[in-house]
Amino acid sequence: MTVVGIDDTDSRERGMCTTYVAATIADRLRQERDASVSRILLVRLNPAVEYKTRGNAALAIHTDCDPARAFELARDRLESLAETDDDRTNPGLVVADRTPEAGAIPADVRRFTRTAIRDHLEPAAAAALIERHGYRSWHAGDGRGRIGALAAIGSWAALEEWTYEYISYREPDRWGTPRDVNHESVFAAADRGYPSVWDTVDRGEDETVCVPHTPGPILHGIRGDDPDAVRAVADRIESEPVAGGRLFVTNQGTDVHLRDGSIGTVENGRAYRVEGRVASEPETRRGGHVFVDIESPAADGDRSAERLTCAAFEPTKRFRDRVRALRVGDRITACGEVADGTLKLEKIAVRDLVRTERVTPICPDCERTMESAGRKQGYRCRDCKTSAAERAEQPLERDLEDGWYEVPPCARRHIAKPLVRGGFDAPTHPER
Repeated sequence: MTVVGIDDTDSRERGMCTTYVAATIADRLRQERDASVSRILLVRLNPAVEYKTRGNAALAIHTDCDPARAFELARDRLESLAETDDDRTNPGLVVADRTPEAGAIPADVRRFTRTAIRDHLEPAAAAALIERHGYRSWHAGDGRGRIGALAAIGSWAALEEWTYEYISYREPDRWGTPRDVNHESVFAAADRGYPSVWDTVDRGEDETVCVPHTPGPILHGIRGDDPDAVRAVADRIESEPVAGGRLFVTNQGTDVHLRDGSIGTVENGRAYRVEGRVASEPETRRGGHVFVDIESPAADGDRSAERLTCAAFEPTKRFRDRVRALRVGDRITACGEVADGTLKLEKIAVRDLVRTERVTPICPDCERTMESAGRKQGYRCRDCKTSAAERAEQPLERDLEDGWYEVPPCARRHIAKPLVRGGFDAPTHPER
């Protein structure tokens, strides 16, 4: 068995797509005598890496082609298709002469994959591992693409949960032009495929999430838990001519980027799952972004306790209303990437809601609101002379329920797990 890993062929401005490069390499490998391709992996790496282009994807092709021949063919495709005129594009290729299962992939390569998804790596680390294990490799530019290429090599052995994406490609002469995709047909197909097919559309924003806006070769990409279902949804979409399509096995929609963290120990450029107690009233700032502070659940109002600011930015749309509905004292789990000391929310779990509020007491005789009797002297009714030692408690109506809330599909990261997939530790309130 041979595993071909590639990364970093696209450009933010000039287009291209590493999935397309991988698909063309797979097609060429299939033309070799006695060669076949068993699967193509689409591996999303750390979404917080500054060098990424959009979704930070690396690709792995599992084939039984001779490794030397596979390396030759893959290098030829990379050299002709990668957008190296953009100096931020630094493609990398790694070819391993072994099966992709855990028993054949070295433990340090498996660790490298998991680190590439949750942390930061330098090209030198990839180069050292490639040399140690005798893998064939090639790169252009600074060699950064070899990080993703090597991570893709180890992914089948390193990861346990996989989903699927079926990507349809445009005819090359249409690249860079507006896509012609029938809006209504996408929504109809999405309804047929849901819930095993997810994040195809955003019903709240009336947006076809599966149709990109970049100048690259993708027409639409359909994600889900079942390979037949994602193909079926793609086939139901009415559009311009489709040049071809490929099924990818992927770690999208799995939350594998999240690590358990604690307030005070989180680091920038990584994504966490953090328990906290709401410590400030949510604040909507310029641009429509919503910010709220959380502190350790054990702090319980301790003003010296460390805090972490969480943000629901404007692109998360209606999710911001969930954050605005939080109150001081609520206990939540917050998930998202930390940047500049702020956790950028992807989803929250409401664990315990404040159900009562303390208010100025009401006079039991005249039913008027009492007044303060002075500092630490309680409250009194001016007319009836009745008094109360402290504030009264009354039930508080809440617009939230216990359970998980998420950003809508239009704002979801590729790697983030949609609530509709299940497996969460509390009730869910999925967005469609």
